[in-house]
Amino acid sequence: MKDRAIIPDELKGFYSDWKMSPGLACGDFLFFSGFTGADAEGNLSSNPEEQIRMAFRKVGLVLAKAGLSYNALVEMTTYHAGLRDHLELFKRIRAEHVVEPYPAWTAIEVSGFVREGAIIEIKAVANRVPKSE
Repeated sequence: MKDRAIIPDELKGFYSDWKMSPGLACGDFLFFSGFTGADAEGNLSSNPEEQIRMAFRKVGLVLAKAGLSYNALVEMTTYHAGLRDHLELFKRIRAEHVVEPYPAWTAIEVSGFVREGAIIEIKAVANRVPKSE
């Protein structure tokens, strides 16, 4: 199977400007670039809930473009500026997206991101092979 970039229309800037694939299909897996809570135009809300939801939305855009849903996620690493300030909020929003068997998850505190004011970045891996029941 040949590697293939997964580029939703809304995320084309990642590929053209940053020279990175929003998602890269490789073998049985789909690897995601890290997504912050900035929207497609680069606007970043000061509201933590809006940032977290936007980051999950970007993950969802890549999944949908690949013909997958959130149930394909097998691993998630999240990076947080102010982890303890919004961890419970993040857990609640994450629970709206993940399903059993839940993906592996690591949450890491960081001092900051490229974009000033960002509080979250989500990096993930999905399985492209349907789960057997």
